[in-house]
Amino acid sequence: MAEGWTAPEGRPARGARWMRATWRKVPKGPYRVGCEAGLVVPGADGAPLLTDHYFPRTAGESRAGAARPDGTRAPGEFPTLLVRSPYGRGAPWAPLYGILFAEHGFHVVVQSCRGTGGSGGAFHLWRNETADGRATVAWLRQQPWFDGTLGTIGASYLGYTQWALAADPPPELRAMVTQVGFNDPHAYFHAGGAVHLENALVSGIGMAHQHQGWRPFLRAALRLRRWLRGAHREPAPHTSGPAAELPWLAEALERPERTDPYWRDASPAVAAELPTVPTCLIAGWQDVFLDQNLAQYRRLRRAGCETTLLVGPWTHNAALQEGWPEVFATSLAWLRAHLCGDRAGLPPTRVRVHVGGDGPGDGGGWRDLAQWPPAAGAADRWYLGPGGRLGPRAPAAAAAPADTAPVGEFRHDPADPTPSLGGPVLSPGAGRRDNRSLEARADVLTFTGPVLAEPLEVLGPVAARLRVTADGADGAPAGRPFDVFARLCDVDARGRSVNVCDGLVRVIPRAGAADSTGTPTAVVAVVPMTAAAHRFAAGHRVRLQISGGAFPRYAPPTGHAGAGPVRVELHPGSALELPATAEPPTAGR
Repeated sequence: MAEGWTAPEGRPARGARWMRATWRKVPKGPYRVGCEAGLVVPGADGAPLLTDHYFPRTAGESRAGAARPDGTRAPGEFPTLLVRSPYGRGAPWAPLYGILFAEHGFHVVVQSCRGTGGSGGAFHLWRNETADGRATVAWLRQQPWFDGTLGTIGASYLGYTQWALAADPPPELRAMVTQVGFNDPHAYFHAGGAVHLENALVSGIGMAHQHQGWRPFLRAALRLRRWLRGAHREPAPHTSGPAAELPWLAEALERPERTDPYWRDASPAVAAELPTVPTCLIAGWQDVFLDQNLAQYRRLRRAGCETTLLVGPWTHNAALQEGWPEVFATSLAWLRAHLCGDRAGLPPTRVRVHVGGDGPGDGGGWRDLAQWPPAAGAADRWYLGPGGRLGPRAPAAAAAPADTAPVGEFRHDPADPTPSLGGPVLSPGAGRRDNRSLEARADVLTFTGPVLAEPLEVLGPVAARLRVTADGADGAPAGRPFDVFARLCDVDARGRSVNVCDGLVRVIPRAGAADSTGTPTAVVAVVPMTAAAHRFAAGHRVRLQISGGAFPRYAPPTGHAGAGPVRVELHPGSALELPATAEPPTAGR
């Protein structure tokens, strides 16, 4: 939040120390912590980057880099962690990284990215992070306390600044820890073909206001909440509201095509193809960056890079709150192993995931796995049938024209868009929620499987493969893009329907695609629903939820305001794709 989380006498400020005291499940380190606040580090073009330096005090020390009472310091005693943030250097970064890791024996450098938190220059979503990161490392080399051993750590955009540095890693960089972080800006704003409106705007106001303190940030959040209520009536999301006030955000939202030159060099995914920096990836099943973390894990493994993956039951914010003891322990063990040579705390396998479930004794909890996903092969298909049925067997072949009737249809009205509920969003209300109120709407279809006689475990990627057609509510061909939102839910014996994973894809109708009678030809819409680690308990049911959007999480197609409703039909052959049954995990608890 606001600057001022460091005190002039060289100690972290009282607010940061108070926040550290609230984390009773996080073990306290052996060192007292000192701080040098407001250091000025020259960026790539000389722009001043404000920086705070936290350091462990040994007996007799009074300032950073001071020697021991006998005049010596053991070489390599305190490696350095670099944290680069566009959200200021105060809460939560000062206590999360500055204090906690310094008291465990690390120098921690927390820096505001250019154009944010008092640093000079203008902020851009990605263009400056590689060069400014390397300039900061050049500054570190000149510090008497820097021993040449460097690691990086951070969450969200703080993960992106790590990948930017690792795209051309300095020789000192020995380890990375990305916590619910991202590496692909285009995918964050536009994956699936739709603007990820709510998350994009929440990120924007965070970068613009979080460092100013909680009051300005709260006022901006309330303004955003009010604006979002009517955002479906706006002609385009970048032309008004919060996005119009942030030029970098408006630029990103108005360029949906990945091939647009604007996005060139935006994603440093190449860093995951260089097996040079051992990397710990920490993700959450309900986090907005889950897909990106799993994709980076696959790239790292293909490149032969030493890597580990931890996926917890968290939303984006919960990973740094109730999930923090687990996240901190995993991060600290990785950094000690690669910066200090102490590998005793590393997990026994490279993958550890939390398997969710709602049944008593459901067999969920933490699992140690040899790989992710734990098994490869053709997906198991559960087919959609008339009357909202869902089953693992394909319907019988059509024997008469009547059998080719749609298995379901819904009417999506842009003037009253289907609301979003829970799931991987940055705003309050994220995560797993009871979906019964949403499923009661006429514009939401549900297809539900039989009561399970035994538990069903889903470990891996989930998708819906749907055969769809669309036309205007008056029967005229729609002729315009429309969205299909799919969500996997776990239904318990009381009928409570809880979301597991979901996704959206924008469908572009093919011009002139119709049969001899003029009936539109069905389009196969594949809706990736990220991945899941979930155990459906015996007595529960599997449900697939289908609708025409999730607003304001996703912005409707441009031009839909005032365009009238669209009727979407689902045809036989549509199916839910679940990962093939996995082999037993190597260990469980």
